[in-house]
Amino acid sequence: MDDRWWSMREICEYLGVSHDTVSRWITSYNMPATKLGKCWKFKRQLVDLCVADGGPDKRKRDMFVAK
Repeated sequence: MDDRWWSMREICEYLGVSHDTVSRWITSYNMPATKLGKCWKFKRQLVDLCVADGGPDKRKRDMFVAK
């Protein structure tokens, strides 16, 4: 099982998006990430769950839904 922390470069390649996109998802949509010093680190399994749950687009819509 691959339980290691992934770098920003690795997660960008894995998701097929740019560094700026992942940074925006972290700050605007609560993408699961941990900042260690100046570097963002990711657990692939948590990112996969976030994407499977509808990803950033769904989280954005959910921000405006009254609960």
